[in-house]
Amino acid sequence: MVMLNACYYDNAALLYPGSLSCSGATPSFATQVAPLIQSRCATGGCHAAGATNSGGALTNYTQVSAKAAAIKTSVLNGSMPKGSQLTAAEKKTISCWVDNGSMNN
Repeated sequence: MVMLNACYYDNAALLYPGSLSCSGATPSFATQVAPLIQSRCATGGCHAAGATNSGGALTNYTQVSAKAAAIKTSVLNGSMPKGSQLTAAEKKTISCWVDNGSMNN
């Protein structure tokens, strides 16, 4: 008989080094997230009005909030925005906005 014993240490800082802490961060959609999406994502050829790519248009709160989790994942893994990278502060803004419930504030 073989017995295996393991220990699981669920600590986000150790599991995801470099992850973003949202402690005290409550980004506003209107003043932080929307301008970031508009300038870095909702541009011609990407997620502007009428976009037909897999992500679709990201031009208003309804569209952005419906895809909030996917946006966060794509931003954090570096697959979006295409052809560039967001700064750590920009990634934190999007990540914390999503983690705080993607509020229309």
